[in-house]
Amino acid sequence: MDTEQRAVTVGEHTFDVRIGGQAGAPWVVLLHGFPVNSSCYDEVVPRLHEAGLRTLVIDQRGYSAGARPTEVDQYTLDHLVADVIGVLDALQIHYALLVGHDWGGIVAWHLAGKHLGRFTGLVVASTGHPTAMQAALAAGDQRERSSYILDFLSEGAEDRLLADDAALLRNAGVSAAELEPLKEPGALTAALNWYRANFAGDIKKNLACPPIEVPTTLVWSNADAALGREQAELSSRYVYGDYRFCELDGVDHWIPQRAAAALASEISLRSAVF
Repeated sequence: MDTEQRAVTVGEHTFDVRIGGQAGAPWVVLLHGFPVNSSCYDEVVPRLHEAGLRTLVIDQRGYSAGARPTEVDQYTLDHLVADVIGVLDALQIHYALLVGHDWGGIVAWHLAGKHLGRFTGLVVASTGHPTAMQAALAAGDQRERSSYILDFLSEGAEDRLLADDAALLRNAGVSAAELEPLKEPGALTAALNWYRANFAGDIKKNLACPPIEVPTTLVWSNADAALGREQAELSSRYVYGDYRFCELDGVDHWIPQRAAAALASEISLRSAVF
């Protein structure tokens, strides 16, 4: 089933989105992470259409060329959350199932926690509830797994990540096609600003997220080098509604690309819960 590319204006920013699926079908909103834009869901979306769902995939702040402010403080979570609500309002989407991976997962947790009446359910891939993440950082191996964030916060991170034909990102599993948008002027800086705006200063306050009361599924892969088991398993403490934990064996961090069928299946299952 074909998808339609649209430009959606929210305030002073314009977001690139893709819409697909049968008109009148239940909506699924999909949010990408770092550093790959919404193309990470290219193998997931057709499966959701086959399951009778309608999809909205958003290139978020910094990834849409028309929504790429230069100031770091324009990338705090309150802005990222407000962007998604603004896009939904502009498209008159009143209820949707929410899906997020990596940074998109963090935004999705906050959306579900702060806009309870807007979402029928939540599916997050890789990223645990932000409070569970903070607890895991205080103990276990998550602090070591997350040590790369210090490199992202430092001056010159863009040059290091793009050096030698972006060898660091390619070695981390980002494909050549996925790297191309990051070569646009200001694109990688904007993507890194998500870290710089939220992982500096009072991080606990920046990431503070309410408990979740909508039906929730967390999909975690046990070969993920960045996000460990502890932050995933602790997330159950912060979901007060129906909760499912799905562990994928042998899959690395890039769940939407590496395990599209499994992720689509979990989204479809969660879409049946209202």
